[in-house]
Amino acid sequence: MRYKVLGRTGLFVSEFCLGTMTFGQAGGQYAAASGVMQDEVDAIVRRAVDAGINFIDMADVYANGQSEELVGRALKNLGIARQDMVLATKFEHPTGAGVNHAGGSRVHIVNAVKASLKRIGTDHIDLYQMHGFDPATPVEETLRALDDLVQQGHVRYIGVSNWAAWSVSKALGIADRMALSRFQSYQSYYSLVGRDAEREIVPMLEAEGLGMLVYSPLAGGYLTGKYRQDNASGRRVTVQFPPVDEQRGASLLPVIESVATAHGTSMEAVALAWLRHQRAVTSIILGVKRVAQLDANLAASEITLSTDELDRLAAAGAVAPEYPAWMLAHSSAARQALLDTGKLPVPYGQQQGSADQEPV
Repeated sequence: MRYKVLGRTGLFVSEFCLGTMTFGQAGGQYAAASGVMQDEVDAIVRRAVDAGINFIDMADVYANGQSEELVGRALKNLGIARQDMVLATKFEHPTGAGVNHAGGSRVHIVNAVKASLKRIGTDHIDLYQMHGFDPATPVEETLRALDDLVQQGHVRYIGVSNWAAWSVSKALGIADRMALSRFQSYQSYYSLVGRDAEREIVPMLEAEGLGMLVYSPLAGGYLTGKYRQDNASGRRVTVQFPPVDEQRGASLLPVIESVATAHGTSMEAVALAWLRHQRAVTSIILGVKRVAQLDANLAASEITLSTDELDRLAAAGAVAPEYPAWMLAHSSAARQALLDTGKLPVPYGQQQGSADQEPV
């Protein structure tokens, strides 16, 4: 197991993180993605820790808080020292029917963190993440409330999830100007079949020094290849989350299968190994229902993909460039080459988009 620092901190987290959306019994459309109860939770947590995972991700809305309770109980049942684990949870999604039972207001944040601490059975949360964007609350209020939690010792670090790149950069600028705690991580959907984050999110994270925590790395099981079968079962049968471009997927899956065959491993292990090779990725969140699934996922840690394999996978799952990305690539190629190599492109000044050409 490899460990990486989280954002601009000195905190090391394992490259795989144990996800807990499957823990507890949820209702409604996510019922099929849940159902793991205490005995199996204990077994999964035990196996994860034995494999070197020191990072667990929760949310107050997973099975209406049951996931936090089950994790806290598992750590006690197994005698795992609190100081050896990095515990993360999330707030912002609705936890009740009231108008103030969601969002990033000071009222909701204080109520939410107290409830999560009680359910987990701990006096602090290592990484407290805002689960989504709240257009109703000024970001200054959210940041001040989160900074207060850090100053009071209830929270060690803060993170965010599912925000636009510009809104994260704006929040970081405000935090720096007001001398408040800054976001250290961004929890994002990212997979071989879902690479939209590469357009704006990934460049922002690299520029701002935030760690990328990847959720749904297998696109809800799509990248295992099992949904090619008519009798497939799983959460995507009832909930198409995250959405998948079936046309892109149809050309990508055979490439993944080919690489998996060459390595004598599974398609899911290849998909996870590809994420391990991505520079922006700090940790990959694994959502499993059984120890055997966790072991299958962990097989990715033993796979090193060749440059040719990475190129083939990248080409098969590439997203079409959007403006201004294609314009930046067109006009900045020479300067990027100079930055990357330290050498002037030859002949310098005669590339497309240079000063002696008609401007676009």
